[in-house]
Amino acid sequence: MHNLQTNNDYTKDIVLIGFIALAITMGIGRFAFTPLMPLMLRDGIIDQTIGTEWAASNYFGYLIGALTASTFRQNPPKGLKIGLSGVAFTTLLLAWSHILPMWFGALLRGSAGIFSAWVMVCVSAWCLPVLAARRLATLGGWIYMGVGVGISSVGVITWLGGNQSANTLWLELGTIATAGVVYIIYSIGRPVLQNSILRPTFTGNHAQETATNVATTSRGLIISYAISGFGYIIPATFLPVMAKNLISDPLIFGMVWPIFGAAAALSVAFVVAGVKQLPKMRIWAVAQALMAIGTLLPLLHTSLGVLAVSAFLVGGTFMVATTIGLQIGREMMPKNPTSLLAKMTAGFAAGQITGPVFVRMISNYQIAGQNGISIASLLATVALIITAIWLWQNDKTSGI
Repeated sequence: MHNLQTNNDYTKDIVLIGFIALAITMGIGRFAFTPLMPLMLRDGIIDQTIGTEWAASNYFGYLIGALTASTFRQNPPKGLKIGLSGVAFTTLLLAWSHILPMWFGALLRGSAGIFSAWVMVCVSAWCLPVLAARRLATLGGWIYMGVGVGISSVGVITWLGGNQSANTLWLELGTIATAGVVYIIYSIGRPVLQNSILRPTFTGNHAQETATNVATTSRGLIISYAISGFGYIIPATFLPVMAKNLISDPLIFGMVWPIFGAAAALSVAFVVAGVKQLPKMRIWAVAQALMAIGTLLPLLHTSLGVLAVSAFLVGGTFMVATTIGLQIGREMMPKNPTSLLAKMTAGFAAGQITGPVFVRMISNYQIAGQNGISIASLLATVALIITAIWLWQNDKTSGI
């Protein structure tokens, strides 16, 4: 009975650590700048150009972090702890962004991107195999629900606190991140978790997959995951600003981001609890198609209602793509998933970088009467549809 209770506590610890780590990493380290950017513009701390550069810096950092995350392949919890500590530290420093050089603010956001990628890869490379080894792989989905909860929580904090200064909100978020880091470092240090630091042996049977099939499918997964990054980042970066351009009250335009995050959290819960019996590839394909609708809607009509629907569709699908995509990657390389997961995360980061950089490059031009955001959204819609078709068709041969 004692061993059973210990095993149950052990599983809960793994899920909770992953959940909180991703909530902090993605909600604060990656996406806190999105709802705070309109407030920083309002406070005169940054302008639109600097804001775009800070966002791009975070995306570049995320790519660098993904490319270097394999450094922690022998000890993912170490990367998790370092990454989380870095996110908390860089967030706290941004509370003094009004007196810091603008290039230093960009450096902080870039560093936060690096740390965030380390956490994302290390959580996936540690928590998912540990759960799979205990034949509890389905619980892995709950870990990624932390992303949506983190995004929506930060959205609510910045929405309700919209009348505070942006720097005060950065300080509050940094304090929350620090508290989470302390809890996670303490939890990982507990003796019951120490044996899980070493990678567990996976007991599943994937011997039927040929090396050629795995390589071909892996490339398709990386490309599809990269397109997800490109597809979601346009609305994720610019929806709050678009809403601010329609109405200046932060209690109204600020609602867009909590909707985005709430949809992300609810969608993961729905997939884990409601449609887990369906083929993963087809779940991902449907998510890509719905995301395409979300990127298309603002092109057809611009209003707060349309932006809210777009936020719901994109927020409700990008985390499904993340959850399902990384689980598929782990299943394809069960004994050593870190390399493939890092490549997928790097592809996702590259897609994220391409979006804002592309918008910035063509921001002073119009093509067929469309501005940079509209053109990028149209390209994202087409690419998402193409990858949705590939994922749906590939399900017939992947068996995943």
